[in-house]
Amino acid sequence: MVKDTVIPSPVNPNDDVELVKCECCIITEECTPAYIATVRASNQGRWICGLCTEAIKNEMERSCSEEALDRHMRICKKFRSSIWNPAEEDLIAAVKQLLIRRLDSPKVV
Repeated sequence: MVKDTVIPSPVNPNDDVELVKCECCIITEECTPAYIATVRASNQGRWICGLCTEAIKNEMERSCSEEALDRHMRICKKFRSSIWNPAEEDLIAAVKQLLIRRLDSPKVV
């Protein structure tokens, strides 16, 4: 279940980082062990990246269902198996980083 909680920053310069792979979209990220534990605690022991977490939150709001995480994971697995190309993983990771930076940047009024 995805909870609406405050999650600490994924990387603190003073901490060691680990590579962790999203169990939905299989994108890897560098995160601290503490951040990994926080995310797993919020997602039934699964590591779920920020973009997939947002997609799951949106699904939960639309359907009012606690099964949104499992449904999202099934959709991602089906998508990956139908068109998966390892060369596209770099492109997907780059687009993800652009989206994360955009979401973290201050709003211009």
